[in-house]
Amino acid sequence: MATKTDQQDEHATQQEFFKLVNMSASELTKWLATAESKSVGQTKDGANESIGHQSGKQIVGILENKGKGMSEEDMQEVKRVISYIKRHLAQRPDHIENSNWEYSLKNWGHDPTKK
Repeated sequence: MATKTDQQDEHATQQEFFKLVNMSASELTKWLATAESKSVGQTKDGANESIGHQSGKQIVGILENKGKGMSEEDMQEVKRVISYIKRHLAQRPDHIENSNWEYSLKNWGHDPTKK
């Protein structure tokens, strides 16, 4: 049974996710269809799609269901997305426009060029 503290932690995690994921579901969907999106990221053995691109599709689903509650699987993905975005933001290169760094972050729902 989830405690009040667990629920507060989950809520804080969700808030952080929605702050870091600064692309809408439609923006991310359009991005994931581009050649640039498909050109970056690591793939698991035998996979045709990068891990970030796969995650992007899950993020779209989470964004589309915002406010309807999250499954345990969604929460695990939310935590993974937060970790990825924070880690990569800390590695910001000097030049970001049209870089693999930018493209990779966008696959995970964060557009570093947005203000």
